[in-house]
Amino acid sequence: MKNLSKVVLGMGIVAAMITSCQSSKVESPLQLDAAKYDTVVNEKPVKLFTMKNDNGMEVSITNFGGRIVQIIVPDKDGNMQDVVLGYDNIEQYVDTAKFGGSDFGAAIGRYANRINKGQITIDGKMIQLPTNNYGHCLHGGPQGWQYQVYDGKKENDSTITMTIVSPDGDANFPGEVTAKVTYTLTADNAIDIQYEAKTTAATYINMTNHSYFNLNGDANQSIENCMLYINAEYMTPVDSTFMTTGETKKVEGTPFDFRTAKEIGQDINADDEQIKFGMGYDHNWCLNSYANGSGDDRVIAATLWSPVTGIRLDVYTNEPGIQVYTGNFLDGTAKGKYGKTYNKRAAICLETQKYPDTPNKGAWPTALLTPDQTYFSHCVFKFSAEQELKVDNSDTIVAE
Repeated sequence: MKNLSKVVLGMGIVAAMITSCQSSKVESPLQLDAAKYDTVVNEKPVKLFTMKNDNGMEVSITNFGGRIVQIIVPDKDGNMQDVVLGYDNIEQYVDTAKFGGSDFGAAIGRYANRINKGQITIDGKMIQLPTNNYGHCLHGGPQGWQYQVYDGKKENDSTITMTIVSPDGDANFPGEVTAKVTYTLTADNAIDIQYEAKTTAATYINMTNHSYFNLNGDANQSIENCMLYINAEYMTPVDSTFMTTGETKKVEGTPFDFRTAKEIGQDINADDEQIKFGMGYDHNWCLNSYANGSGDDRVIAATLWSPVTGIRLDVYTNEPGIQVYTGNFLDGTAKGKYGKTYNKRAAICLETQKYPDTPNKGAWPTALLTPDQTYFSHCVFKFSAEQELKVDNSDTIVAE
């Protein structure tokens, strides 16, 4: 390939519908051609890394942006399904001028989500960051880590690490930051993601994974039919520029109440100001699993389930929030794997995180990292398959 350098409760039971899909045999179109990810970007080698377990689950990751490119899991009938959006070649990720920017599957940094007007203050000094979204800094700016090359290493059959050294002044953020993302594929079909970072000067760090999930097994199908549970009593409202207002608002009686699992599409077009501002769901929920300055990553934060395939995704995290984005900006221009067209609401993102714009909201859990600290964030995407969905809305449910 050419060199591209410089360049988601009460008890909910839902009957399942049955579909068929491709198998996981070698000749299946689910298999990626690793050679199509083999290139050089900014004078650094890029390749595809793949983990597999004995259940047939596969996870493929490229070190360009630390991106999860593919997650193959068995559905309720034992057929293998790819449940994330992405591209089948590296060029579509890298050449943003030709194909448009994409956060598909990325390890986001330095700061996931939005920072108001791109402004942060550290030790009394205001620092201007680049702005790239309604006048705000989104996902670290236009050259965030999703567009950088991590040093990738397959440690063993079940572990891949991605390391990045972000220089002092990168996108105007202070401090040289060394960050590592460790992806582990477990025997029980979970992707365990651990983020760590150190800095040489006080700075803000807020990392997340930006996978776009479609559990229906067909990215041509909207995710509005999928069931979503969010273990949260509150969410953080936004203004018309998607910026958090600094308030927290009870979800009870609003379209944002997913304490009992319901179809994503049930209220996604409701006559509600927040729905209109987000063009659907593009908001942060304040997780019940977080209290007194720490989060319990044994507690379900969110559950997503497809009535088509029976595939279930449980999310666990130590973070205080989860950003739920329902692919409202997908418009059919992105042509993804298997020739699929990614239309509006073709996927949902479940981004575990600090709340958006915490640097400018002092009452919220801080994202400040100092040289004497080690940043640590934990997220688990646990997959299973079942004929019906049962989720307990107790905030003390513990993962086995």
